[in-house]
Amino acid sequence: MKLHDLQPPEGSRQPKRRVGRGTGGRGGKTAGRGMKGQAARGSVPVGFEGGQTPLFRRTPKHRGFRNPFRVEYNPVNLDVLEQFDEGTEVTPDALRARGLTPKRGNVKVLGRGELSKRLTVKAHRFSKSARAAIEAAGGSVEELPLPFRGPRPPARGNALTNR
Repeated sequence: MKLHDLQPPEGSRQPKRRVGRGTGGRGGKTAGRGMKGQAARGSVPVGFEGGQTPLFRRTPKHRGFRNPFRVEYNPVNLDVLEQFDEGTEVTPDALRARGLTPKRGNVKVLGRGELSKRLTVKAHRFSKSARAAIEAAGGSVEELPLPFRGPRPPARGNALTNR
């Protein structure tokens, strides 16, 4: 089967009804719009609900979608880890104690900058480049479990993410 062989099933497509072409037939004279009135004259704006506040004005101003299952991370780059002494164990709590990450939230180590010290880094996620740079400097990487079970956090948001 090729693209030029594709066609809709028999009877699924019908030609558009041409209305307003004379009095003979079903679509003549008023062409299915009834007798007079706003709807017959074609002056009803899109979204008009008969004077009731329309849906687009009833809904909140800040539209859009916020994924309830999104997992957010606080980024920490390699040049920030350079502040720690050789052989130190770097954990999210150690980063928070120095004010390098917010009080709450998961930590992800990213690969910007260079690392010249041997460190043991514990975080919730690592980028490939950060993992490679830490191991190249003689350090080790340990990925901490996320604070919720399963593939995604509960819909209400977990206690450790910033809202």
